[in-house]
Amino acid sequence: MSKTKEFLIPFVGLKLGKHHFEYQVNNKFFENFEYNEFQSSDIKVNLVLDKKSTMLELDFKHKGTVNVPCDLTGEDFDLPIKGKMKLIVRFGDEFNNDNEELLILPHGEFEIDVAQYIYEMIALSVPLKRVHPGVKDGSLQTEALNKLNELSVKEQKEESKQEEDIDPRWEKLKKLLTDK
Repeated sequence: MSKTKEFLIPFVGLKLGKHHFEYQVNNKFFENFEYNEFQSSDIKVNLVLDKKSTMLELDFKHKGTVNVPCDLTGEDFDLPIKGKMKLIVRFGDEFNNDNEELLILPHGEFEIDVAQYIYEMIALSVPLKRVHPGVKDGSLQTEALNKLNELSVKEQKEESKQEEDIDPRWEKLKKLLTDK
């Protein structure tokens, strides 16, 4: 991924204490990661960087919507998502990001790229099964569902017709079985 200046935070020039950063994330952001799961996205990311003398604490929070297809019906809908993540940045001899909650930067570093962490936080907050809210409450109206409803009504009418056309002789035979 190419580094964009928007997500680079030069922490060397910051005073000790809390600093607030705000990002608006859309599909252009996800294109940098070659991630195309969303038709569209509108997510607000808040980042609080707490600079201390020996480390940095980053608190990420996001809230917004992503437009995704429903896994059951295929209809696109806006899925609300939200989440948060905490990251601690310490300084050491060499770069190490093996631990998801701890990042070790070399002593000479002066900035941190938060784009990867924002991407991971958002991608992991999207549920594996995406179901249109209209499916849950029964208010979803699509051509496919309307066609299925038409067909199911006809089947019920045919079943009731079959019950009326039963030969009376069969009824008498059934009675013999139950009279035992």
